[in-house]
Amino acid sequence: MSARGEEPEVPEPVSGDPSASEPARGADRAGTDRVREGSDTAVPDGPGDGEAPHGGGPGGGPGGGSDGDGPDGPGHDDEGGGRPRKRRRSRTAVAVSLVLVLVATLALPFTRDGLVSLWCDVTGGVCPAEEFPPIAEDEGADQRTRMKPEEAALWGNYVALGDSYSSGDGAGGYDPATAESGGCWRSENAYPEVVGEEFDFSGALAFYACSSHKGSEMIDQLGTPESQIDRVTENTSLVTLGIGGNDLGFIPVLRTCMMRMPLLESSVCVEQEEDVEKRMDTFEKTLTEILGEVRDRAPDARVLVLGYPRLFPEDPPGMYYTLTKSDQLWLNGLGQRFNELIRDVAYRVDGDVYGSRGTGSVEYVNTFSALTGHEVSAEDAWLNGIVLGQLGEGLRVDRASFHPTALGQMSIAERVRLQIEKGPERVLYVSRETLDNVDQEQLMSELGGPLDPALNAETSEAPEAPEVPDSASDEAGAP
Repeated sequence: MSARGEEPEVPEPVSGDPSASEPARGADRAGTDRVREGSDTAVPDGPGDGEAPHGGGPGGGPGGGSDGDGPDGPGHDDEGGGRPRKRRRSRTAVAVSLVLVLVATLALPFTRDGLVSLWCDVTGGVCPAEEFPPIAEDEGADQRTRMKPEEAALWGNYVALGDSYSSGDGAGGYDPATAESGGCWRSENAYPEVVGEEFDFSGALAFYACSSHKGSEMIDQLGTPESQIDRVTENTSLVTLGIGGNDLGFIPVLRTCMMRMPLLESSVCVEQEEDVEKRMDTFEKTLTEILGEVRDRAPDARVLVLGYPRLFPEDPPGMYYTLTKSDQLWLNGLGQRFNELIRDVAYRVDGDVYGSRGTGSVEYVNTFSALTGHEVSAEDAWLNGIVLGQLGEGLRVDRASFHPTALGQMSIAERVRLQIEKGPERVLYVSRETLDNVDQEQLMSELGGPLDPALNAETSEAPEAPEVPDSASDEAGAP
């Protein structure tokens, strides 16, 4: 039974909530970043975040007082005809000028939140809030059309890619053709289906996320009928991608943590740290390659890359089966670090797009807090817990365990919806030629991609009869 009609208790983004900003980078990836108090958004230290540089503003070093007057108040003349006061005023004016020049150089408005500062830092100074530099005469006319975020997502087809968190495994209401051992387990309650119904796309939803898939498989299957990436075509306007959990081996990591003597404090969880870090490093390259392949096929598309939700409460109330509080905190931290990696790759690729005057975008969708208050141990959980086996079989941590329910998928869909409507922290462009040539017939012809087995089957159902020589034809027609 579908849970589509239920009204979930979807957390509303508020100031300081992770849904409105990105999770802070871990210490191993942060460099000189700091975390602003009350927020999980990392922002670089220095004048770019709105603070005056040391010694460069009123009360911040040489120049002292706010008006430059000496300690005896206005009108006091020191020996030398009041020159010390003038020098102080001069130094203050120069310092203030330097601050203004620095701010203008960095182009980081004080009124924007720390996400913009982080974005600029990650992309090497390509600040998304800025317009492109003017088109030079030798470049000719700009062939791009500037579009509002929602328009830039809806002009074509929507292709949904990813693993079980995107296919909806665990949410019920499965497509019978995919609900079998080794199948993709695509659910009518999955966030791509919810998003596809929420917006009026000019084209349609092409839903190809598949349970158990890895990012490495997406690369290995290129050029085959099983390929997810090859479903993306030139007239795709929106791509959602949620991938990486299986590359990280998250379910095996959980299984290793849980399959031990109950109630026994153990380091078996954290001992996996080194192997997990190696898999993260490998996946960083894999995700970069996947995004490059998607961009090659759909250069005008908005590509939304999803992170993963937190599984356990931020402050676990106690043990969850055999997982201690420290185990749960370690697993939460692992999920956050993995999300930070996904986010940074997305920002870096989008920086290349923006810096090269490209069309389309690559954007990160933060879902880390999408299940807040409804984590796996909550009474009203939006996440499936572990699967209990038959009496004597103990615990089974398998396919649908620790996957969002229909309500969890709906909460994730809400984060995707907000990203579609708000867009990235920069302007969006689509090729004018693409917009001029797209029509309903073209969109339908591309739905499913060139390697879609269903499309190929249609063309092979009625093969042309081979030419028969006249003599053979006469023989065949003889009595």
